[in-house]
Amino acid sequence: VQLQASGGGLVQAGGSLRLSCVARGNIESIDNMGWYRQLPGNRRELVADKKLDGHTRYSESAKGRFTISRDIAKNAVYLQMDNLKPDDTAVYECDTERIVIRGDPSHWHDYRGQGTQVTVSS
Repeated sequence: VQLQASGGGLVQAGGSLRLSCVARGNIESIDNMGWYRQLPGNRRELVADKKLDGHTRYSESAKGRFTISRDIAKNAVYLQMDNLKPDDTAVYECDTERIVIRGDPSHWHDYRGQGTQVTVSS
């Protein structure tokens, strides 16, 4: 399984970006897909994630500004980020949990994609 993330870039404060991540491989299902970001000191913070059953989580800083969505058929997850702030500057990583591979329903796998840089200037 490979995760391909895109959509990062440089934007002014108050602007918007949309991150995309597609999981490619012989995938039967993905329970949870979401986004984390790397903070100074090698800390990793959940930004938002969304499960197959629709359960969604947002960090406090993301609530009201970011919207996560999924395209189940495409094994994709998106993060619409509006009203961006300089504090949102970080590397954003696509994260998946409990992927079931076709033909191997008894095992779950977790994968993390390479990050995409988001830089917000003041």
